[in-house]
Amino acid sequence: MTTKGEQFAGLTVALVTPFRDGAVDEAALRKLVDFQIEQGADCVSPVGTTGESPTLSHEEHEQVISTVCDHAAGRIKVMAGTGSNSTAEAIRLTRFAKNAGADAALLVAPYYNKPTQEGFFLHYQAIAEAVDIPLVVYNIPGRTAKNIEAETIVRLAEIPNIVAVKESTGSMDQASQIIAESNLTVLSGDDSLTLPLMALGGRGVVSVVGNIVPQDVKAMITAFEKGDLTAARAQHYKLFSLCRELLSMATNPIPIKAAMKILGRDNGELRLPMTPLDASQEQALAETLRTYGLL
Repeated sequence: MTTKGEQFAGLTVALVTPFRDGAVDEAALRKLVDFQIEQGADCVSPVGTTGESPTLSHEEHEQVISTVCDHAAGRIKVMAGTGSNSTAEAIRLTRFAKNAGADAALLVAPYYNKPTQEGFFLHYQAIAEAVDIPLVVYNIPGRTAKNIEAETIVRLAEIPNIVAVKESTGSMDQASQIIAESNLTVLSGDDSLTLPLMALGGRGVVSVVGNIVPQDVKAMITAFEKGDLTAARAQHYKLFSLCRELLSMATNPIPIKAAMKILGRDNGELRLPMTPLDASQEQALAETLRTYGLL
């Protein structure tokens, strides 16, 4: 069955934000976009969790979105992170993303202030009414402190330009209810759960590990879509150990930036309060990358 946001099915990569000497490194950011295009990703998502959006100023947030949209230039879709715990700020950022040329906006649930379910609904409804662009709800209660319940997401599905949900609850029950009761495109927000979620009717992933192995993530999705479950499972288990190590060492995006540094694709620079892996962790990560075949 064709889902509402089918144009965003497949592999979306949650881009890191490269820094150099404390500033956004635009040249490095453009190289990341080129790499994803070369590797066959379907979409990139700047300034999400992986892009360290909480530590970017408003000006930098806009800088990253405009740089990615400008460099993508229609060669790959862009799903810009524009969420906020202030509805007015989320509207402003989403308007900016639309004007910059983004194909969609990824809107994290309002964090810290813990709205009621009606508050969640009215927040997204207000953004949808203010900005005519496809919207993707990003539900990650482990970071926002409160779940957008499945019933609320099903209500949101009735709003025309809310087309998808990035499902990061880890709950197969919640995902099942959303898929059963709405026509939203459900995208995994956890790399290790992409294949199980697709088995339920999910349509892809917004991936962290795709920063380093987009072809392998894409191969798993493609194999599943072709009905080759043996190949899809093989790719899942190949990716699983890498995803597990990246998630268990430290908070995202610390390990993925460290991995990119080891692979020569980023300098590993983070902003406080994010801190680098220590030497022993970095050595263990290098061994994981070697075992995977990347070194």
